[in-house]
Amino acid sequence: MSTAVPEITFDAFDDDHRADPYPAYRRVRDAAALFPYELDGVPVTLVTRYEECAAVLTGSDWGHGYAAGISPFRDTTAAIPGSFVRMDPPEHGRYRKLVAKAFTPRMVADLAPVAGRVVDELVDTALARGGFDVLEDLAVPLAVAMIPVRLLGADPADGARFREWQLAIARGSDPDSLLDEAAVSARTEAALACMGYFGELVARRKREPGTDLLSQLTVGADGESLTEAEVIGMSLLLLVAGMETSINLIGNGLLALLRHPDQLETLRARPELVEPALDEMLRYDAPTQFTIRVALNDTVIGDHEFKRGDGVVVLTASASRDDRVFPNADHFDITRYAGPRPARKHLGFSLGIHYCVGAPLARIEAAAAVRALLDRAPALRLDTDTIEYRPSLIHRGVLSLPVKV
Repeated sequence: MSTAVPEITFDAFDDDHRADPYPAYRRVRDAAALFPYELDGVPVTLVTRYEECAAVLTGSDWGHGYAAGISPFRDTTAAIPGSFVRMDPPEHGRYRKLVAKAFTPRMVADLAPVAGRVVDELVDTALARGGFDVLEDLAVPLAVAMIPVRLLGADPADGARFREWQLAIARGSDPDSLLDEAAVSARTEAALACMGYFGELVARRKREPGTDLLSQLTVGADGESLTEAEVIGMSLLLLVAGMETSINLIGNGLLALLRHPDQLETLRARPELVEPALDEMLRYDAPTQFTIRVALNDTVIGDHEFKRGDGVVVLTASASRDDRVFPNADHFDITRYAGPRPARKHLGFSLGIHYCVGAPLARIEAAAAVRALLDRAPALRLDTDTIEYRPSLIHRGVLSLPVKV
């Protein structure tokens, strides 16, 4: 059985709402927790509210279903072995365990001063000009330095290529029905070029292993033997997901601060709020807007019965604006996650077994960027009245963020 849904239209994916999809999310969220929708020509259910989204993300009856052949969504795993983001246990756990070694507390602690040094150098250059673009002059080169260069041992001179591939693959991760032919073609070309690049790098690491994660995966650390294709697939995933998350967290987060001068001034006065401010940035305008899941068994969410193979679109960005869980949810408040009784966990990094494995590194990069600009750019302000967003739907980020200092 299911509850009747009011006759409204879900239009948050339309171009008209690119700059601000949140009112459209609110309309469907207020109408129903579970909302019928059609994606890639397949009937699915939109999950709009926090409790229901959390139940799907953490429930053992939900997964991706590709290995079982029951998913109604396009299979993004078959062509890229080792890309575990849409795998189910036990394969997912095996791959994730290997990558997670790069994000242990000790490894993350070692990466923090590295990110700080990179940010200082980038901010030095930016301040000398009096104005810069937060994305191209800070967030992107920082992400390049930390993910492909530091973790994977790639050549820093190839930063422009990494950014081009990452953008095309991230855009192509949207449902095919929401892409044009050019975007699909660019996704394929970028994936092939990226896999070719890392194929050459893996071959080099076999001859000359280093201390980076790619070397550990290549030589078979902890007795795990991976094929070359699996190592390449994991590298591609780290490049795209790692760069995309940190770049858009910095861009979206700083934009929120600049659009809310009272919050920016509060953060200047209380720099100890940087970490809880990052959580509020992730809740308020998350880099990832939604994800997909499939019912692995017959199951129930709320009063709705799902059959094995039914697909859902989990609107995590809508859930993180759910007033039932976050009072005054459309208000940007950097103290929301501070104090002895912080707000409920947002879904900016997801929940459950697919919680973002690179979240600690994304936090380090964003914290370093925010702290540097707070300390060294007291007159930081937007240098434009119009902010344009990239066409991606799953991944939300601005095209550019010009500022004056």
